Amino acid sequence: MGKGCSDYSPFLLITYIKNILNTIFAKKRNTMKKFTFLSLCLVFMVGCVSQPQQTFYEKQVVFPADATLEQKVDIASRLVPTAQQLEWQQMEFTAFLHFGINTFTGREWGDGTESPELFNPSELDAEQWVKALKDGGFKMALITAKHHDGFCLWPTATTEYSVKNSPWKNGKGDVVRELRDACEKYGLKFGVYLSPWDRNAPCYGDSPAYNKFFIEQLTELLSNYGEVHEVWFDGANGEGPNGKKQEYDWEAILKTIRTLQPKAVTAIMGDDVRWVGNEGGLGRETEWSATVLAPGSYTHKETSRVTLGINNMTKDLGSRELLAKAQEAYWYPSEVDVSIRPGWFYHTEQDEQVRSLANLVNIYYRSVGCNSVLLLNIPPDRRGLIHEIDAQRIKELSGYLAKTFAENKVTDGQGLWQANAGDSKEYTVKPGAMVNTFLIQEDIAQGQRVEDFLVEVYSNGAWQYAAEGTTIGYKRLLRFSDCQPEKIRVTIRGTRATANISNVGLYYAEPLMDKSAMVKLSDVSVEGWKTVGMDAATAIDGNRETAWKANGLTPLVVDMGKEEAIAGFCYAPIVEEDLAGTIYKYNFHVSTDGQNWTKCDANGEFSNIMHNPIPYFVRFGKTYKARYFKLEPTAEINGESKTSIGDVGVLLK
Repeated sequence: MGKGCSDYSPFLLITYIKNILNTIFAKKRNTMKKFTFLSLCLVFMVGCVSQPQQTFYEKQVVFPADATLEQKVDIASRLVPTAQQLEWQQMEFTAFLHFGINTFTGREWGDGTESPELFNPSELDAEQWVKALKDGGFKMALITAKHHDGFCLWPTATTEYSVKNSPWKNGKGDVVRELRDACEKYGLKFGVYLSPWDRNAPCYGDSPAYNKFFIEQLTELLSNYGEVHEVWFDGANGEGPNGKKQEYDWEAILKTIRTLQPKAVTAIMGDDVRWVGNEGGLGRETEWSATVLAPGSYTHKETSRVTLGINNMTKDLGSRELLAKAQEAYWYPSEVDVSIRPGWFYHTEQDEQVRSLANLVNIYYRSVGCNSVLLLNIPPDRRGLIHEIDAQRIKELSGYLAKTFAENKVTDGQGLWQANAGDSKEYTVKPGAMVNTFLIQEDIAQGQRVEDFLVEVYSNGAWQYAAEGTTIGYKRLLRFSDCQPEKIRVTIRGTRATANISNVGLYYAEPLMDKSAMVKLSDVSVEGWKTVGMDAATAIDGNRETAWKANGLTPLVVDMGKEEAIAGFCYAPIVEEDLAGTIYKYNFHVSTDGQNWTKCDANGEFSNIMHNPIPYFVRFGKTYKARYFKLEPTAEINGESKTSIGDVGVLLK
């Protein structure tokens, strides 16, 4: 912060002005003019002194040790984003492109043993990706340059496990380059995801060696492909080929980014952007960008989070209760990540499970409309193209939103309104306008301050309740019943210091019906199925909503009543907020007589099920004759001795 007038004492200011004026009027004889001018200047300076300039804190602030709650609240209200964070928030829509070995194996997490020969897209066209994304309203494309399997989509010098040893373009291709060039051609920003977890690298788990290896890969990506706008890391930290876990050197990793791409934002293990805490596309009703959650890359994050009793999933990360206990606050805005399909990578069988327009619109309201940025995954298919269904759906989404927000029905909503707690403001609505959506924004360059607000509509000679909310931040959207008001009234019921409301709007959103297809969990009718040795009927009734739970890692044994040639199975986790008992690792066995069992050829892991609890479809690559099957859990998502099943089915192809 540069010095404002409040940085000088009144005495010094007045003395300074007197000296200037005495010089100016040294040769003047008109003392009345001199006195009048001096008086005006002194009045001006006193006014300046009485209205002190605010001090802002960029990105992070440490509270004084003896600060009261009200002092902490005031300081938090003056926490602001960096220029990069502000630009990132204003994008609203960003796209994830999960593409790699998993695209061709049908898995979500590869184990690093898959052959590079499998990677061979027949029609890869990065320009088709980018044109589809631009038509869908996206502002940036993020590519999985390397996922957990360790396969690199660029010809890296660090490993042989990359496109250079694939048949695609005879080993001369570079997916990252093609996407980067397409983004530049069509005006999209460009970002990279480099998985810290590498199940192929022999040095993973040898912390110094792997950190050097990882930074070398990162350096290639940040040095050879022009400007990178976002660098994305998750916190995945499983075992490598040697069975060891890695200790990541986040300080060195972030230093590399700041050196090579100083304008890039870092997410999710960086200190610019945080994960919302789920992969369902759902932001919080109360979403503070000024939060007490320590960034994932900070060495003291665990101590801080334990002390405060919070994590990424905590419902309110900036409350006064948390501020009272906190020692620091951070500008650490939320990113909502979700896939347009059930899985993150393309799977043919999910072509009929692409999210409906109604579902995507709801996600928009729950992400962008809840002070977050939406990171929507659009996975290219085995051809190397964004599938026609996906491309059409995001185009529909862009068109719907463009139509909805084309015209603000409030005539005077874009002027700055500086509001204190208890202040109300009325806005005129265009005559005869039908509305059902309310928009409000804060100027977050001056902090996030609103804690509680009310919206009322004036119709038929009376004020009526329309909607209410807690936090606003960059953008808040609220839906209410269709109406034709003459005006609206916004009341700021709670705020931290003076709020800076930058935009108020009313719009009409056409109603949509959610026509999402029901997911078929079994190719074989479950009618007549029985569980063996236990009462677990709710695990095989074809309904995920009815769950079976058991203590211990308890196998589920099922008699299908007749013999089938099965090619795989489906495991659907429970549909509950608490996912305790969800199976992470398993064995699957079949039998024709219920006595002699054969272990099926399956990978034995429901990858990412903790964060993406969708039905998982496992295919064996061959068929087994079976009347009986047994799903045997070997590990639960939290390492607990519990088992829970929403439903199980079998697949015939």
